[in-house]
Amino acid sequence: MALLRFCQLSFAYPNAAVRALDKVDLELREGEYLVLAGPSGCGKTTLLRHAKPELVPAGAIEGQVLYREQPLAELDPFCAATRIGFVQQNPDNQIVTDYVWHELAFGLENLGLPTAAIRRRVAEMAAFFGMETWFRSKTTEISGGQKQLLNLASVLAMDPELLILDEPTAMLDPLAARALLDAVRRVNKELGVTVLLTEHRLEEVFPVADRVAMMDGGRLAALGRPQQIARLLTDKADRHQLYFGLPAAARIFSELGATGDMPLTVRDGRAVVKEMLGPVEKEEEMQPHRHLSGRRKDGKEGKNGKSDFSKEKPVLQADEVWFRYGEEGPDVLRGLDLRLYPGERLCLLGGNGAGKTTLLSLLAESKKPYRGKVRRAPGVKLCMLPQNPRSLFTFDSLGRELLESADGDQERADAMAERLGLTGLLDRHPYDLSGGEAQRAAVGKLLLRQANVLLLDEPTKGLDAYAKKNLAELLVRLSEEGTSLLTVTHDIEFAAEHMQRCAFIFDGLVISEGEPHQFFTGNRFYTTAAQLIAGEYFPQAITCGEVIAACQSCLSAAAPRPPLG
Repeated sequence: MALLRFCQLSFAYPNAAVRALDKVDLELREGEYLVLAGPSGCGKTTLLRHAKPELVPAGAIEGQVLYREQPLAELDPFCAATRIGFVQQNPDNQIVTDYVWHELAFGLENLGLPTAAIRRRVAEMAAFFGMETWFRSKTTEISGGQKQLLNLASVLAMDPELLILDEPTAMLDPLAARALLDAVRRVNKELGVTVLLTEHRLEEVFPVADRVAMMDGGRLAALGRPQQIARLLTDKADRHQLYFGLPAAARIFSELGATGDMPLTVRDGRAVVKEMLGPVEKEEEMQPHRHLSGRRKDGKEGKNGKSDFSKEKPVLQADEVWFRYGEEGPDVLRGLDLRLYPGERLCLLGGNGAGKTTLLSLLAESKKPYRGKVRRAPGVKLCMLPQNPRSLFTFDSLGRELLESADGDQERADAMAERLGLTGLLDRHPYDLSGGEAQRAAVGKLLLRQANVLLLDEPTKGLDAYAKKNLAELLVRLSEEGTSLLTVTHDIEFAAEHMQRCAFIFDGLVISEGEPHQFFTGNRFYTTAAQLIAGEYFPQAITCGEVIAACQSCLSAAAPRPPLG
């Protein structure tokens, strides 16, 4: 018997011309780990919300959802609250109390459980997730990764049979995201909880999933084991949007025309490369590959991997900036220095709570440092994309949002909608957009303001790999036209491929910065999967494209091993 079944489920949001879901048939087996994948706006979140009675959106519904063969709409409220757990994308949207221990107990208290049972379950969850050191912390003082672990633990304390997660790592840095997804895997394997998850970080979830369901245009396009879906996406002559989000090992494998089992992990990808190229001689391991010597994407080359933008005057700078929240609070920024140059694409990386968003707020002058200065060059017009893009929306339709930002110029508004793939959504209420659609809409609003400096806080959040590629092309064009871009992101692959300079914030300071090839080479965690797969052969290759090109060069030369010197 299936635990959950979507039976010919169709759904349309109010006033929408196109269905968000169109006759979806999908069965989730008990104890299964199923990943729901697809382009931004394909209906993933809408489908998940139909599996949780309290979150079903308003609109026209056809078909039904069955939980253990019982219509979900008829499910007892107590059963729905306890048996089906849901973790949302934004950690702050789900936390309702002031202390970690109270958050863990909150749902259990509302169920009316005895005090002894509540204490036992809370202690068990805190121990399982390693929360002892921050168990009595305030929920406002813990990191984004800890908040999402807390949400997961609070849901599991209710003892659900089904755990639904809607892009749970979208707001998390790479290490926190990996910790959360490892916890979800343990919950599935060790506790037997059924998992239904949407996630754009396919690199992390493909290898551990039992099956992958691929959606496109509100329909179920494919269903199968991860290797089958990867093979399906790589075998097509015209690359599906999801292809660009496949694990790096699968993309490298397919482009090199390798045969055998499709690799999905770094370990298996390394084995494929080693089998194709042979062993690396120790004396040559550390020599840089000649044609991967730190050249920037725009073809310019900086001395020792550093950006040559520094020859120009900065458009925005922070000098010895110190900042804390409250007079008695700890320092978030401690004498930080940063420069942004004309036409530059600069990226800020670092863990949750490192101070990246705080720095953007200081540069945008919505906050002030208590020591140090923020300076703007004359003529700078600055706009900022916040972490929550919906905070920019004030009208009841996307069309009106874009028209207002275009100062009433309908032609400009329509051109921006077409540029960002939003034309079919102009009648939609902004709050009915998917996470990726809302992100694109917010970027469109800022671009219509014609600013020459853009501060972007997590612009790829909620975007699939293909949408990121389109966004990157747009940002590159803007920088080539003279717009300066300062981007905060947890997306290492995006930064490596499309940024010109990367800076790492830790302990309130910029502790490392450089051109992406210099910045990501030799790291163990803050680096790309492509670098981990082929770094011993090509130390300066940090993207799949660079690894593929270098491998093809070696293979075409018919050398027994790659010429690294």
